[in-house]
Amino acid sequence: MSKREIRFGIIGCGLMGREFASAAARWCHLLDMDVAPRIVAVCDISPQASAWFEQAIPDLRLVTTDYHQLLADPQIEAIYCALPHNLHMQTYRDIIQAGKHLLGEKPFGIDLAANNAILQALRERPDLLVRCSSEIPFFPGAYRLAQWVREGRFGTIIDAEAGFWHSSDLNPLKPINWKRRNATNGEYGCMGDLGMHALHLPLRFGWRPNSVHALLSKIVHERPDKDGKMVPCETWDNAILACSVEAQGQNFPMLVSTKRIAPGHANTWFLRVNGTSLSAEFTTKNPKQLAWLPYTPGGEQEWHVVDVPYQSAYPSITGAIFEFGFSDSLLQMWAAFCDEVAHGRTGMKQPLYCVTPEETRESHLLFTAALASHRTGQTVRLSD
Repeated sequence: MSKREIRFGIIGCGLMGREFASAAARWCHLLDMDVAPRIVAVCDISPQASAWFEQAIPDLRLVTTDYHQLLADPQIEAIYCALPHNLHMQTYRDIIQAGKHLLGEKPFGIDLAANNAILQALRERPDLLVRCSSEIPFFPGAYRLAQWVREGRFGTIIDAEAGFWHSSDLNPLKPINWKRRNATNGEYGCMGDLGMHALHLPLRFGWRPNSVHALLSKIVHERPDKDGKMVPCETWDNAILACSVEAQGQNFPMLVSTKRIAPGHANTWFLRVNGTSLSAEFTTKNPKQLAWLPYTPGGEQEWHVVDVPYQSAYPSITGAIFEFGFSDSLLQMWAAFCDEVAHGRTGMKQPLYCVTPEETRESHLLFTAALASHRTGQTVRLSD
């Protein structure tokens, strides 16, 4: 089967840039895809970071420290951009104005003003596909739970809880990085770094918070810099957001939590939904398992747990008996992005698409209100 080739450039050759290169190299893992990415150019201010790509992708056409060279190349159709939050506004706007499709990292701007500027640039180029990275909802258990929501199987929603937790920052000797400084990460702290992952499916379901009461925590106040000198950690470690949601004629509470210091959690995403007809939960802590509780009035309340087979959004060569993991979810997310570039929303092979710019704005409205709630100790209504 002939494939449409999408020529990509990568801006930011760190961890996630390498993951994209690996996903592109595994494209033969997917079945019946009529579109495929080809990475032809990379950019990073550090030549050492680019060196891995030169070894892994021998046919790279361009390796540079100036991303404007990628944007000036008419052969490059799309950009994957993975840079610190403070660089999003300028870089994303430049990518859009250059006429390139974009998959960018969250939170799509260091703050609400930066996010608004990015979306304004996009309004001037409606012909482009611009999306935000969030891969975990492509796990089979999360994907099936999302399908149940779309089918309306939960009845009246009682409450919901979504979160993304990890624990590497529990170590007080972990050196400080850009995510611990307001100038580069932003005042959102862990919310900007992790929150879009937790919000991807709730926002897709139409569960947009209208108010929030926030509890934000700074736990480790100093960390060593590259010279071993102890310097201040400025950003929030953990956040718990108690939200009120009005959606589809229902009003229910939703708890959203993002934690950099969650003992025992290496990288845990979860979603729990309780309803009058069905309750269900999925967590990457137990990535093969999906739990659900169907209920009929007067009936038994009994939880069921199943090992979810390897049934991905985009079919692959992997047998159903095998396990699904992070690299698989990333490959599925990239398949969704390329599918949408090639065929548009209505022509996609399956219904789960990547985070939209409008959904990133919803996250910024929530995080901005959460900061105000923490400052005042009050519940804050979200504004437009």
